[in-house]
Amino acid sequence: MRNKLRLIVNNNFDKGESFFIKKELRSILNLYAKKVSSGDWKDYGLSVNKKEVTFDVYQRSSEKPVYRISKNLNPKRNDDKFYILDRNGRILKKSDNLENLIRKIEWNKLKLVK
Repeated sequence: MRNKLRLIVNNNFDKGESFFIKKELRSILNLYAKKVSSGDWKDYGLSVNKKEVTFDVYQRSSEKPVYRISKNLNPKRNDDKFYILDRNGRILKKSDNLENLIRKIEWNKLKLVK
């Protein structure tokens, strides 16, 4: 009896992104390191669900996040892929490129309201 091996190739299978890719996470962590060293940010958290992945930035760990850098996993429009939210959930800026989005935000001019 001979073994019958079958090779099944499914080139159309695409899991899609379910988290930040390495380049995106590097951009976020570089920004985070700068803001921590200047004393502006103290802590961070990650939130993951079916719709989005979010890097939450805290001034203190017991508060709501002061900023949320989010990646929409199923954007309807291309410029809805990345966005930055403030403490109240308002979108400050959105873009299809995370590095450009981080660069466009003038972090030093944003005031944290308590």
